[in-house]
Amino acid sequence: MDVIEDNMLKTFKWNTYIALGSFDGLHLGHSKLINKAIELAKKNSGKSMVYTFKNHPLSIINKDLVPKLLMDIDQKKKVLNKMGLDYLNLVNFDEEFMKMSPEEFIYNIVSKFNAKGIVVGFNYRFGYKNLGDVDLLKKLSEKYKFQLHVVKPVKYKKELVSSSHIRHIITDTGDMVKAKMMLTRPYSISGTVIVGKQLGRVLGFPTINLSYDKGYITPRGGVYFTLVEYEGKFYKGVTNVGYNPTVEDGKLGIETHIIGFNKEIYSEDIRLHFIHRIRDEKKFNSLEELAHRIGEDKKYVIKQNLELIIKSNLQL
Repeated sequence: MDVIEDNMLKTFKWNTYIALGSFDGLHLGHSKLINKAIELAKKNSGKSMVYTFKNHPLSIINKDLVPKLLMDIDQKKKVLNKMGLDYLNLVNFDEEFMKMSPEEFIYNIVSKFNAKGIVVGFNYRFGYKNLGDVDLLKKLSEKYKFQLHVVKPVKYKKELVSSSHIRHIITDTGDMVKAKMMLTRPYSISGTVIVGKQLGRVLGFPTINLSYDKGYITPRGGVYFTLVEYEGKFYKGVTNVGYNPTVEDGKLGIETHIIGFNKEIYSEDIRLHFIHRIRDEKKFNSLEELAHRIGEDKKYVIKQNLELIIKSNLQL
């Protein structure tokens, strides 16, 4: 897969079949769009493309309304590459782009990328002030001679699959199993290991503390079974998301006890994959009670089959 950042400055010489959208999370609905573009490209000896934005449009339109995201660019590249996509176009949304009319946007897509097919979701909107919709897109497909494919809503157990709904599940309920079924992979967050208060060391359960980009969502407070990805390998982890109420820390943190791992990795990068929620965060009466509970959490995680968990969850 080739990754480009082309705001319609070049002209493609081959036919393309393009999936349009924000694609935050690359969930079940997104996958249906992208697979359709790939299918059309293969069938017609063309190239498949995902055309999306590198930055969220609201970062230019109204910064106060920018949602926290589900997926970083690196993870998006990995997933799309495995899907067999030919081109990922990460477009910079700026003030000039913001002012582009719906028809001008589609005309540029068709002319610059030689688009013979466009795939969108049922609620896709585009162009200045989101004035363009699927009805307009149907008219433009006739005018500019491209195939239009509109993907119907995708549901999981009668619930509409959408990025906003998945954000709600992760942040409000912490149901990582349900989120995984909609995303097709566990929710994950990457960051750099930093020095913490080292309370875990005192309790006999040394932890790593994660410095992460606050532009991405964090799961509801609690204790989670996680997989820790470090230098291409996976380790089982017990991760606490919260404020450490027993010691009245007062700061939201993500800290993980990695099973069977003793290496110092300060200033190094890891990725945490949230498999499922074990329990709520709780204020204990003493550090001894806290240590006992962490010990029980650790025993539970140790029993999990690492190879089976990787095989069933991390199809990256």
